[in-house]
Amino acid sequence: MHLECELSIITINYNGLKDTCALIETIPFNDKMEVIVVDNASTKDEISAIQKKFSYVNVIRSDKNLGFAGGNNLGIKAAKGKYIFLVNNDTIFKEFKIQALINRLESSDDIGIVCPKIRFTWGSNQIQYAGYTPLSKITVRNQAIGFGEEDKGQYETAHPTPYAHGAAMLIKREALGKVGLMPECYFLYYEELDWSMMFTRAGYQIWYEPACTIYHKESQTTGQNSPLRTYYITRNRLLLVKRNYKGLNKYLAYGYLIGLVALKDIFRFGIKCQWGLLKATIKGIHNFINTHFS
Repeated sequence: MHLECELSIITINYNGLKDTCALIETIPFNDKMEVIVVDNASTKDEISAIQKKFSYVNVIRSDKNLGFAGGNNLGIKAAKGKYIFLVNNDTIFKEFKIQALINRLESSDDIGIVCPKIRFTWGSNQIQYAGYTPLSKITVRNQAIGFGEEDKGQYETAHPTPYAHGAAMLIKREALGKVGLMPECYFLYYEELDWSMMFTRAGYQIWYEPACTIYHKESQTTGQNSPLRTYYITRNRLLLVKRNYKGLNKYLAYGYLIGLVALKDIFRFGIKCQWGLLKATIKGIHNFINTHFS
């Protein structure tokens, strides 16, 4: 592919016109970049409004909702930049310091992805992400470093991190030829963790770079406690284990996630009469088992 610009910024729009426009307005467009909006089959014609307001934006409409990975992959296939910046549409910049991410990405041939510091848009803009801790080999849990903390400059040192954050990540295009596109089997949630593991297995490092900060509204699309989110979180934790865990740890993780976590969730949702969440949990387990072990 002939690269025609330095930076391709890709975001997915799904019934999120207001958020998408708010993000684009914080990007100081220039002739060294392109902005691509992938419309993931929004229920209304939001493409026309985006094109009318931002004539320089390349809008790609998918006829069906391809999920987080599928939508991003569609954008990546159309991108012409040397660097690919995947960013959630429910984020904004206050200062556009993408060059700091590019500099970090180019500081070593071994670095494949760089993520900025991520802070919440609400309240006092507490930290959401300053890197991740490793996933537990049994519980499949980890923590975002700095989550919920006031930003007092305590995470101003760049460092390697096991996983990229799906809300904002800059990717070296040449690494994609070795690693491949984001796995589309997840649809929502956990795909960036799996992709991060794919990068690591291919010999690349992932870095956190605090010289750039992005602000995240967090879960404006699916809701924090929706049946949709519950279903995919339940199913995809198991899928992540299947694709990345080996030996005894794989079966211990299955036992923990199904025999403890899922049963606890089912009991809790039942006590609270949250039948939609209860059904979503059962459906997530059933779908995983039926798809991967039938």
